[in-house]
Amino acid sequence: MRIIVFNCGSSSLKYRLIEMPGENQLAGGEAERVGPKTAEPARIHHQVSGRKETIVVEMPDHATAFAEVMKLLERDPELVPEAIGHRMAHGGPNFKQHVILDDAVMAELERIQELAPIHNPPAVRLVAACRRLYPKLPETVVFDTVFHATIPEVARSYALPAALVAKFGFRKYGFHGTSHQYVAQEAAKLLGVPFAHFNAVSCHLGSGGASLCAIVNGRSIDNTMGYSPLQGLVMSTRSGDLDPAVALTLLVRAAGNGAAVEAMLNRGSGVLGLSGMSADIRDVVARAADGQAADIDQLTVASQVYLWRIRKYLGAYLTLVGRAHCVIFTDTIGEKVPYVRWAVTAGLQCFGLDIDPQKNDVAGGLPADLSTPASRVRILAVATNEEMAIARFSHDLLSHTQAERIAL
Repeated sequence: MRIIVFNCGSSSLKYRLIEMPGENQLAGGEAERVGPKTAEPARIHHQVSGRKETIVVEMPDHATAFAEVMKLLERDPELVPEAIGHRMAHGGPNFKQHVILDDAVMAELERIQELAPIHNPPAVRLVAACRRLYPKLPETVVFDTVFHATIPEVARSYALPAALVAKFGFRKYGFHGTSHQYVAQEAAKLLGVPFAHFNAVSCHLGSGGASLCAIVNGRSIDNTMGYSPLQGLVMSTRSGDLDPAVALTLLVRAAGNGAAVEAMLNRGSGVLGLSGMSADIRDVVARAADGQAADIDQLTVASQVYLWRIRKYLGAYLTLVGRAHCVIFTDTIGEKVPYVRWAVTAGLQCFGLDIDPQKNDVAGGLPADLSTPASRVRILAVATNEEMAIARFSHDLLSHTQAERIAL
């Protein structure tokens, strides 16, 4: 079964065509600058069997981007998708499992899309476009929140009046679940531990969003993100944890303009707000390290605040997990920035962590074990692959449905 997996951003559309169950990637790429015209033209970077090409084409919306991607694939009959898998950031209170798309699912997706205002709306529009343009192709929706459906009530509850919680559904949902589950399963295989008995802290440190996940017996028991992806770690442009009084004060100063405050906390804070020069922690660390920058003090504080928050949560989650098999680093920063891995774990021998600086610095092909032989808890760098995870979930859903039809 050829499944095309879409990972939809606000102005981009990543895609991978994967042959299942063999997990063979046939094609992939990314449509960039989707939406209003920008200084650079919209384009699709398309790759098949190692051959790359870039196609410049107008894409005023995600529906057009999807149609253009399908045109590229349909040039070769062996690359025509047989099913579509979508990534959806927020599943709300009712989606506790990944699903096959139908009218009822579509209606609920539209109803809850504002729970993740940056991520869900463009993804929902893409789902609708796929249904309209290719109505015969089965579609699945894979939610980042599903892995965190096992977070216990004591960890997911906010200390708010019960009536208010019941009315508005305020609770911790957790995010990046597709990535956390994928790398945890890969780490369990690497260590030879059955996933049902696997304990770990997973650190998904992206160039944009970031979160930690505490995993016990293969189940998420806590995630640093909450009701929205804004809670938790310092991220590229998101503030992470914040005293509610700060948000209230900002709301008063903004004369009740909630959209302006939301934009500041989601898009103007985090590493960008702290450093004043970049939203990418790699830029901040590099400029602080050269020692020549005029704003060296500000850059040093920005990098230390970023690292402090990760380190604090790592210690807390190791306490929750108990005897962890490993700590996992993944996504762009977790996979590619040795300094961050070292700064977060160094000196934590009290938790059983002992990182080998040399292994950490030269880690190339992933997965990699970065621990010393004396480390009771392994420190691993594992490449995430959300598209492959979505293809796996989608294939399982569609194969199960086909088996049921045959049985009937």
